[in-house]
Amino acid sequence: MRAVVCKTFGSPEELVVEELPSLSASSGQAVVRVRACGVNFPDTLIIAGKYQFRPEPPFSPGGEVAGEVASVGEGVTNVKVGDRVIALMPWGGYAEEVVTDAARLVPIPDGVDFVQAAATLTTYGTTYYALADRAAMQKGERLLVLGAAGGVGLAAVQLGKLMGARVIAAASSPDKLEICRANGADDLIDYAADDLKERVKAVTGGAGADVVYDPVGGKYSEAALRATAWNGRLLVVGFAAGEIPKIPLNLTLLKGAAILGVFWGQFTMREPARALAQFQQLLAWVAEGKLSPHIHATPPLAEAPAALRTLLDRKVQGKIVLVV
Repeated sequence: MRAVVCKTFGSPEELVVEELPSLSASSGQAVVRVRACGVNFPDTLIIAGKYQFRPEPPFSPGGEVAGEVASVGEGVTNVKVGDRVIALMPWGGYAEEVVTDAARLVPIPDGVDFVQAAATLTTYGTTYYALADRAAMQKGERLLVLGAAGGVGLAAVQLGKLMGARVIAAASSPDKLEICRANGADDLIDYAADDLKERVKAVTGGAGADVVYDPVGGKYSEAALRATAWNGRLLVVGFAAGEIPKIPLNLTLLKGAAILGVFWGQFTMREPARALAQFQQLLAWVAEGKLSPHIHATPPLAEAPAALRTLLDRKVQGKIVLVV
């Protein structure tokens, strides 16, 4: 089988495509024939050796795979050969085959294709967990989304609207903001041109945002926290800007505000039953047309390095999905 391989920690351009032996399933495992694989920001950190976990090279990046069960190991009863499934794993997805614990496979419902499936669970799963569980966001609350034109950003815009929030989308250019508007955003803020805090106050009539969804970090986090309402909640999703901000904690005291970490990967491992229920709900919404992943591009497996570079250069609107 072909796979995109990281042989040494570094940039996307150092990845290589190699022919590797086919995989086999041990007891409790399944081999999945990959049809599509989502490209996510953590993939860029894993190949650079900068993520929370650090696999030893050689390995393939990619943790969000949609495909068909090719074989199963002894004792596997929840899936069978030919089933359409999503496989979530720390790495290994940029390949023609993956092997994983069969118990962690998620069925793909009718009406959802492989590309949609590979674009859903990581971005929408992270976001649903953040908004529903961590922030306990209520209908009618004001949701500020930073980096709103990216993969998790557009997921937050769409889910925010579906959950009944007033969505304020913040992004770095007019064309990105138009994508946000097309996906349901109520208010738009170009934080490359506007003062983020003042614009949030202006569009909320001085009240501020009840919930801030922040996958960006850097200089925008503190400004967003200053723009929260009383009892506001700032969701720490990631640091796409590259800088981990240092927040003055007196702001949380003055606003009665909370800063909430969103470690979705740990949630899926610690609370697998609840995570599966959320997966099933998200996929049902996609099948019903209530959620629609915005696909930026669908390049072939061999173009994975270029896809990761596009993501690092912040030129992606929505999600890139590799098609195998």
